[in-house]
Amino acid sequence: MEPLILAIDDEEHMRKLLQRALRPQARVLTAATGREGLQVAEKEQPALVLLDMRLPDMGGLEVLRAIKERLPRVPVIMITAYGSIETAIEAMKAGATDYLTKPFDVEELRLTVSRNLQINDLAQQVQLLREELRSRHPEGIVGESEPVRELRRMVEQVANTPATVLLTGESGTGKEVVARAIHQQSARRERPLVVVNCAALPEQLLASELFGHEKGAFTGALARKAGKFEVADGGTIFLDEIAEMPPHMQAKLLRVLQDRSFERVGGTETLRVDVRVIAATNRDLNQAIGEGSFREDLYYRLNVIRLHMIPLRQRKADIPLLVRYFLNKYDLRRRIREISPAALEVMNSYHWPGNVRELENAIERAVIVAQDGVILPEHLPFTAAPGEHTRGDGFIIAFPEKGLSLDEVERQLIQEALRRSNGNRTVAARLLGITRSALLYRMQKHEMA
Repeated sequence: MEPLILAIDDEEHMRKLLQRALRPQARVLTAATGREGLQVAEKEQPALVLLDMRLPDMGGLEVLRAIKERLPRVPVIMITAYGSIETAIEAMKAGATDYLTKPFDVEELRLTVSRNLQINDLAQQVQLLREELRSRHPEGIVGESEPVRELRRMVEQVANTPATVLLTGESGTGKEVVARAIHQQSARRERPLVVVNCAALPEQLLASELFGHEKGAFTGALARKAGKFEVADGGTIFLDEIAEMPPHMQAKLLRVLQDRSFERVGGTETLRVDVRVIAATNRDLNQAIGEGSFREDLYYRLNVIRLHMIPLRQRKADIPLLVRYFLNKYDLRRRIREISPAALEVMNSYHWPGNVRELENAIERAVIVAQDGVILPEHLPFTAAPGEHTRGDGFIIAFPEKGLSLDEVERQLIQEALRRSNGNRTVAARLLGITRSALLYRMQKHEMA
């Protein structure tokens, strides 16, 4: 079926030229004014619009913005006069996908239209694939075990309420995935989802990152900067590792939760925002309250709705589905034909201390190292024997009789990741399943920097 193109131009000879030139590859409707063009666009839903910058009744940019508001996925090619490149750039910023400068030849016109139609077709195919994947596993919440089914039900119930949500559970269980699912299923999905890792930022920068700062507020503050809460206005902010937030910042966050207002660092103007807050932690907040490191009043503000993520070892029935999901994500060339039963058995018998994140990393690695289209046990980055705690290809954490503190275990893991990555901190962070900034923070904490 030939695509439908709408050409909006006030010059009759140009409208006829566009119709003749594009007739072999498309059906072309025309309009002589901006208002007529908008009416035709809304009624006919064209696959592409050719829009002249100068029209008798409306400015080209005004028409462009109206089209993008009503038909956001339809590509618009602007037609500009010679010498008005600055205007064309302005149009691109407003949502145009391409532009043609008069005078142009017919071949240039056809190539530009063909390219934009192909790009639009690909974008639609990607969108359909995403929707298909989402219908199978909404927002990446993969699994059919009863805990996962219940989690999906809760996400659906919670999404369209304004309530603050607290996500708890071990590292790697998918708390950020659930936060994204809540956001995407809510009425806020067209607004930003802003992610902040409270453990990844130095204490002195956290206030500026969350609330922004005024010019001259501190050394290096050369201009005003909007904070994450300001950027997330109308949307959702996800505060990961909330238990690592310093006490004085907890007091500031409490105020935002209470009345949705704050001041930038170094500022006096009170800013008000409409933001949904989702927080996450892998620590026991009740214990942190008892130790005095977390405010009890903040806990009650955060714990309006609590969703607990169970570890992967308690839902091993979901492993085959998760494996298939991550294969679709990383095996883009579809080289992997199958996963051997022995490899699946190894995965089912492994205890997964790093949970779903560790499984994802294992599949990503297996896709790279499996050369014959079949994932075998030796392609997996662990060979766990009973009583051993492994991470990576054979690395064993030895437990002395007196035991190990969590800090010592973390230090050993960081050392091993740095050894395997030859000191490359970005690669080491990937091996550990954390961000580079989070790795740098932990290295400073253990005096390894």
